[in-house]
Amino acid sequence: MTEKQFTLIGADGQEMLSAVPGTLGGNRRRKIYGRLDCRSAVGSLPTGYAKHRVFFADEATAIAAGYRPCGTCMQAEYGTWVEEAMRSGRL
Repeated sequence: MTEKQFTLIGADGQEMLSAVPGTLGGNRRRKIYGRLDCRSAVGSLPTGYAKHRVFFADEATAIAAGYRPCGTCMQAEYGTWVEEAMRSGRL
């Protein structure tokens, strides 16, 4: 029997195969990551969002790949990201 493989995004932003599913989901076009049960992401699935959905092993990998936290399901992390982005002049 073949072991199931999951496609995740690595720290370099490239797809990779993993024997373990991702713990976070994201949007490739918007460069956002969040929880798999995020109401914003789940609500967007019927509108074509699934074409742009990616998965990450963990938060550190999502950040290293250049994604930011979701403002809906990761409000504390998003607030910290906004503060840091404003301080560094990215916003």
